[in-house]
Amino acid sequence: MRSTSAGKKKSARAAARPAKAAIKKAATKKTANKKSASKKSVSKKTVAKKTAPPARKSTATKKKVATSRSQTPAPRTAKKINKEYLLQDLFLNELKDVYWAEKHLTKVLPKMEKAATSDKLKKAFATHLQQTMGQIKRLEQAFEMLGEKAQAKKCDAMAGITKEGDEIISDTKKGTETRDVGLILAAQKVEHYEIATYGSLVTIAKTINKGEVANLLTQTLEEEKETDALLTDLATGGVNNQATGETEDNTEKGSKGIIERISEMLQ
Repeated sequence: MRSTSAGKKKSARAAARPAKAAIKKAATKKTANKKSASKKSVSKKTVAKKTAPPARKSTATKKKVATSRSQTPAPRTAKKINKEYLLQDLFLNELKDVYWAEKHLTKVLPKMEKAATSDKLKKAFATHLQQTMGQIKRLEQAFEMLGEKAQAKKCDAMAGITKEGDEIISDTKKGTETRDVGLILAAQKVEHYEIATYGSLVTIAKTINKGEVANLLTQTLEEEKETDALLTDLATGGVNNQATGETEDNTEKGSKGIIERISEMLQ
């Protein structure tokens, strides 16, 4: 009896094994299907996230970004460039230019004085040399008022005009009225250049609200005009022949201006 009962149990176990295996296999397959479905779902979400258009920012967010950008300071440049700065820079450069010109004249005027024949013309050059020294001091004072160091920058225009004066001296005969005419011509070119330069500087100084500097330069401008007028008088009717032992006829000719007397000789 026991043997039969044991055999029946073994047979029941053996019969149950295929069923359990089938159940286990079905469970494993179901789990695998779930994992596969889960992976596909994740993949679809990733693709959808990549292909979906960017989300629109709300109006509040846009305003916040705009405000943040407007509050960001603009990059600073080395110097603030504006019209006033450019004009003041031009003014300073021209001051340096005329400063060189005046200092250069202190070397040229003694040569012109020595080369002149007429005593009055010699005196005019000597007087203007003293004026030029004073004009240099005014320019140095103007630099100081502007808070700048007095610096000279070569003035090509003045260098050219004075070079022409040197050529006149070398091309004319010493002690002749022709040389005096040439010297007056060269000197007036210098004066006209200086009148134009100082006149413009006075105007610019007033424009950039540098009234005190303008007043200083105006004094020099007036001196240059006076010197130009004196040279004109010497050329047209103010030069006398100071030679001793002159005849009455020579004295009459000596009272005429240099240019008038040269014109008579050429006729």
